[in-house]
Amino acid sequence: MTPTTRAALERARARLDTLDYYPRPVRIARVRVIVAPLLFRLPWFSSFDGYATHLAIFLRRPVAGGEQDDLVTHELCHVWQMQHRPLAMPFSYVVRGYARNPYEVEARRAADETRAAVRPEPGPA
Repeated sequence: MTPTTRAALERARARLDTLDYYPRPVRIARVRVIVAPLLFRLPWFSSFDGYATHLAIFLRRPVAGGEQDDLVTHELCHVWQMQHRPLAMPFSYVVRGYARNPYEVEARRAADETRAAVRPEPGPA
């Protein structure tokens, strides 16, 4: 993992640490971020820019600056969900699908709610 990618993962962890969705904070010691553009050419993955498993976050494009902080935060939230609900979370996509899956809604909310903590909105001039 590159230093830039590691920094993005640390920023995402810091963002999630401000939330109380689960009893324990997200653990990132064993989580890897892998840039795998070829993966996202496969039919199941083609509509995603990121995908999380229990120990890996796959990204379509390399992390550059803070551009993908929301995406890394969103995917790390999925890792956090799986740390607390290792079977129920992945299985929920089979049962409920993607669009209105409560875990997907929660990951979007996590990125939205923590965005201002990292990038404050510009004030009046």
